[in-house]
Amino acid sequence: MNLRILVGGMAGVLVAGIAVGTVAISHHRLEAMPPVVAVHGEQLAMKAAPISSDWIIGGVPIARIGEHSTSTDEASSTAVWDCTAGEFRWFFGWDETVVIQEGEVHVTDDQGKAHLLTVGDIAYFRGGTWSTWRVDTYVRKVAFLRKPFPEPLATLYRLRNALRQSKFSAL
Repeated sequence: MNLRILVGGMAGVLVAGIAVGTVAISHHRLEAMPPVVAVHGEQLAMKAAPISSDWIIGGVPIARIGEHSTSTDEASSTAVWDCTAGEFRWFFGWDETVVIQEGEVHVTDDQGKAHLLTVGDIAYFRGGTWSTWRVDTYVRKVAFLRKPFPEPLATLYRLRNALRQSKFSAL
Protein backbone atom coordinates (compact mmCIF):
# COMPACT_ATOMS: atom_id res chain seq x y z
CA MET A 1 0.00 0.00 0.00
CA ASN A 2 2.81 2.45 0.88
CA LEU A 3 4.50 1.80 -2.49
CA ARG A 4 1.22 2.57 -4.27
CA ILE A 5 0.94 5.91 -2.41
CA LEU A 6 4.57 6.75 -3.19
CA VAL A 7 4.17 5.96 -6.89
CA GLY A 8 0.87 7.85 -7.03
CA GLY A 9 2.40 10.90 -5.39
CA MET A 10 5.40 10.84 -7.70
CA ALA A 11 3.15 10.46 -10.72
CA GLY A 12 1.27 13.54 -9.54
CA VAL A 13 4.53 15.48 -9.35
CA LEU A 14 5.41 14.27 -12.85
CA VAL A 15 2.04 15.30 -14.31
CA ALA A 16 2.18 18.68 -12.57
CA GLY A 17 5.73 19.24 -13.80
CA ILE A 18 4.78 18.37 -17.36
CA ALA A 19 1.76 20.68 -17.21
CA VAL A 20 3.82 23.56 -15.83
CA GLY A 21 6.59 22.92 -18.37
CA THR A 22 4.11 22.91 -21.22
CA VAL A 23 2.63 26.21 -20.12
CA ALA A 24 6.10 27.71 -19.68
CA ILE A 25 7.09 26.99 -23.27
CA SER A 26 5.19 29.58 -25.23
CA HIS A 27 3.70 28.76 -28.60
CA HIS A 28 5.69 31.70 -29.99
CA ARG A 29 8.98 30.20 -28.79
CA LEU A 30 8.19 26.85 -30.44
CA GLU A 31 7.43 28.56 -33.74
CA ALA A 32 10.61 30.66 -33.50
CA MET A 33 12.81 27.56 -33.00
CA PRO A 34 13.87 26.12 -36.37
CA PRO A 35 13.34 22.36 -36.72
CA VAL A 36 17.03 21.89 -37.64
CA VAL A 37 19.97 23.98 -36.46
CA ALA A 38 23.01 23.30 -38.64
CA VAL A 39 26.22 25.28 -38.83
CA HIS A 40 29.89 24.45 -39.20
CA GLY A 41 31.59 24.68 -35.81
CA GLU A 42 34.17 27.12 -37.18
CA GLN A 43 31.36 29.58 -37.99
CA LEU A 44 30.04 29.90 -34.43
CA ALA A 45 30.65 33.28 -32.83
CA MET A 46 33.07 32.55 -29.98
CA LYS A 47 32.82 34.74 -26.90
CA ALA A 48 34.88 34.91 -23.72
CA ALA A 49 33.96 32.31 -21.07
CA PRO A 50 36.37 33.12 -18.23
CA ILE A 51 37.27 30.33 -15.82
CA SER A 52 36.74 31.36 -12.21
CA SER A 53 40.07 32.54 -10.76
CA ASP A 54 39.33 30.40 -7.67
CA TRP A 55 39.40 27.31 -9.90
CA ILE A 56 42.72 28.04 -11.67
CA ILE A 57 45.63 25.93 -10.40
CA GLY A 58 48.30 27.07 -12.86
CA GLY A 59 48.91 29.10 -15.99
CA VAL A 60 46.56 31.61 -17.55
CA PRO A 61 43.93 29.53 -19.37
CA ILE A 62 41.71 31.55 -21.69
CA ALA A 63 38.39 29.86 -22.49
CA ARG A 64 35.76 30.75 -25.08
CA ILE A 65 32.35 29.37 -25.97
CA GLY A 66 30.27 29.35 -29.14
CA GLU A 67 26.64 28.57 -28.41
CA HIS A 68 25.03 26.34 -31.03
CA SER A 69 21.54 25.46 -29.80
CA THR A 70 19.24 25.09 -26.82
CA SER A 71 16.20 22.82 -26.63
CA THR A 72 12.80 24.50 -26.38
CA ASP A 73 12.41 23.27 -22.79
CA GLU A 74 15.90 24.66 -21.99
CA ALA A 75 16.89 21.28 -20.48
CA SER A 76 19.70 20.67 -22.98
CA SER A 77 22.14 22.64 -25.08
CA THR A 78 25.04 22.20 -27.47
CA ALA A 79 28.11 24.42 -27.72
CA VAL A 80 31.71 24.52 -28.89
CA TRP A 81 34.24 25.38 -26.17
CA ASP A 82 37.98 25.97 -26.42
CA CYS A 83 40.77 26.77 -24.01
CA THR A 84 44.46 27.68 -24.08
CA ALA A 85 47.16 26.22 -21.82
CA GLY A 86 46.56 26.05 -18.09
CA GLU A 87 45.38 23.83 -15.26
CA PHE A 88 42.11 24.29 -13.41
CA ARG A 89 39.32 22.61 -11.50
CA TRP A 90 35.97 22.43 -13.26
CA PHE A 91 32.51 21.90 -11.78
CA PHE A 92 29.94 20.19 -13.99
CA GLY A 93 26.57 21.60 -12.95
CA TRP A 94 24.85 19.64 -15.73
CA ASP A 95 25.50 16.22 -17.25
CA GLU A 96 27.94 16.83 -20.10
CA THR A 97 29.17 14.72 -22.98
CA VAL A 98 32.13 16.09 -24.93
CA VAL A 99 33.80 15.24 -28.22
CA ILE A 100 37.37 16.50 -28.56
CA GLN A 101 37.83 18.21 -31.93
CA GLU A 102 41.34 19.61 -31.62
CA GLY A 103 44.23 19.33 -29.19
CA GLU A 104 44.12 17.31 -26.01
CA VAL A 105 43.39 17.59 -22.30
CA HIS A 106 44.49 15.65 -19.23
CA VAL A 107 41.46 15.15 -16.97
CA THR A 108 41.62 13.79 -13.42
CA ASP A 109 38.32 12.90 -11.78
CA ASP A 110 37.56 13.30 -8.08
CA GLN A 111 38.52 9.66 -7.49
CA GLY A 112 42.04 10.39 -8.77
CA LYS A 113 41.69 8.52 -12.05
CA ALA A 114 43.52 10.26 -14.91
CA HIS A 115 42.22 10.35 -18.50
CA LEU A 116 43.94 11.72 -21.59
CA LEU A 117 41.33 12.96 -24.06
CA THR A 118 42.55 13.47 -27.64
CA VAL A 119 40.93 14.21 -31.01
CA GLY A 120 37.90 12.01 -31.57
CA ASP A 121 37.54 10.93 -27.93
CA ILE A 122 34.10 11.09 -26.34
CA ALA A 123 33.77 11.57 -22.59
CA TYR A 124 30.83 11.89 -20.20
CA PHE A 125 30.92 14.00 -17.03
CA ARG A 126 28.14 13.50 -14.50
CA GLY A 127 26.45 16.66 -13.26
CA GLY A 128 27.36 17.71 -9.73
CA THR A 129 30.99 16.53 -10.00
CA TRP A 130 34.42 18.17 -10.14
CA SER A 131 37.39 17.35 -12.37
CA THR A 132 40.86 18.79 -12.79
CA TRP A 133 41.72 19.79 -16.35
CA ARG A 134 45.28 20.31 -17.60
CA VAL A 135 45.58 21.76 -21.09
CA ASP A 136 49.20 21.71 -22.28
CA THR A 137 48.67 23.85 -25.40
CA TYR A 138 45.06 24.03 -26.64
CA VAL A 139 41.83 22.03 -26.63
CA ARG A 140 38.56 22.42 -28.53
CA LYS A 141 35.46 20.36 -27.80
CA VAL A 142 31.83 20.05 -28.73
CA ALA A 143 29.80 19.89 -25.53
CA PHE A 144 26.32 18.40 -25.19
CA LEU A 145 24.77 19.48 -21.88
CA ARG A 146 21.64 18.14 -20.17
CA LYS A 147 20.04 19.34 -16.96
CA PRO A 148 19.48 16.44 -14.58
CA PHE A 149 15.85 15.64 -13.77
CA PRO A 150 14.58 16.96 -10.42
CA GLU A 151 15.12 14.25 -7.80
CA PRO A 152 11.42 13.23 -7.43
CA LEU A 153 11.19 12.71 -11.19
CA ALA A 154 14.57 10.91 -11.33
CA THR A 155 13.39 8.58 -8.55
CA LEU A 156 10.20 7.87 -10.49
CA TYR A 157 12.24 6.95 -13.60
CA ARG A 158 14.55 4.69 -11.56
CA LEU A 159 11.50 2.98 -10.04
CA ARG A 160 9.95 2.53 -13.49
CA ASN A 161 13.19 1.05 -14.83
CA ALA A 162 13.48 -1.32 -11.87
CA LEU A 163 9.92 -2.49 -12.40
CA ARG A 164 10.58 -3.02 -16.11
CA GLN A 165 13.71 -5.05 -15.35
CA SER A 166 11.92 -7.24 -12.81
CA LYS A 167 9.05 -7.77 -15.27
CA PHE A 168 11.43 -8.84 -18.06
CA SER A 169 13.62 -11.00 -15.80
CA ALA A 170 10.48 -12.89 -14.70
CA LEU A 171 9.80 -13.89 -18.32
